[in-house]
Amino acid sequence: MSKGKKETKTLFVYSYLPSFVCRDLEILERHFTVKNITATTFLLPRKGRDPWVFLRLLKGILWADVVYSWWADLNAFFIVLFCLFLRKKCMIVIGGYEVANVPEINYGALNSVLNRVRVRFILEHASKVLAVSQSSGREITRFTKPKRLELVYNGVDTEEFKPLGVKENLVITVGKITDSTINKKRFDIFVQASRYLPDIQFVVIGKYDCSVADLKRLAGSNVIFTGYLSNEALLRYYQSAKVYCQLSTQESFGVALAEAMSCCCVPVTTRRYALPEVVDDTGFYVPYDDPKATADAIRNALKSDKGIKARNRIKKCFSIKTREKKLIAEILDLARC
Repeated sequence: MSKGKKETKTLFVYSYLPSFVCRDLEILERHFTVKNITATTFLLPRKGRDPWVFLRLLKGILWADVVYSWWADLNAFFIVLFCLFLRKKCMIVIGGYEVANVPEINYGALNSVLNRVRVRFILEHASKVLAVSQSSGREITRFTKPKRLELVYNGVDTEEFKPLGVKENLVITVGKITDSTINKKRFDIFVQASRYLPDIQFVVIGKYDCSVADLKRLAGSNVIFTGYLSNEALLRYYQSAKVYCQLSTQESFGVALAEAMSCCCVPVTTRRYALPEVVDDTGFYVPYDDPKATADAIRNALKSDKGIKARNRIKKCFSIKTREKKLIAEILDLARC
């Protein structure tokens, strides 16, 4: 007899908990019997590392019907290896970086030979692999063919991320600022576009390091760098802004983009990777690496009424309820096979 949902024991393994991973944990805890393990590293013990993580993971895998983990990283390598040895089932969610190879910005795990070996092993031996977009799925299958590959889009809580009040002539983008993310997210193009629209407020939201100095030199006086914000403060920006920009070189989905769209921000994006998959016809597309064209698109977006259309797309295609339904079905399918 197959097990019911609450009888299905699920081990949730994570190295850190960004909001979208935390939402998956909440989903699993509502429907299954869940234990979670923080696996910070499998390298030799140092300060802040856990020398007992191997034993805790083995114990958890022996207990579980299904092991669930984000990213094809070193944690996932050992999860898959242990599950093979113990004849247990594991599901690995691919975030994007693991199967990316973008030489123009030296981005992606597949740039390294050792990483390629590790990622290939994970993808080929995991019981099931989940892609968060069709674009990510294509990157996976270009590299290798998993045993079972399923598409389960990231989800947004459209009841939490909803419009509130009157929109302002405010243009925002979100992301941690480092040397590498400046190239990936193209924050440099965003702040350069601000110079063509000096009467419009631009805001870059996210924690930053010393590399922010380079952006500040490129930016107009109408750009604010907020640094880290709480989820509540970030939501207020989503609700206030008319336009959200995602000018990335590579995106496997774009959670912040979808959250902003859910709050009726009009998206301005490139046509690269998964961005058109999320935006479809609800926003404005710009040529890659073109500040002037980006400014022109932002000007048009500020005048448009596509915000409601953008929210409706997220509600229809990328709601957290849709992800919850599909995620539950995939785990039950794996547990019962």
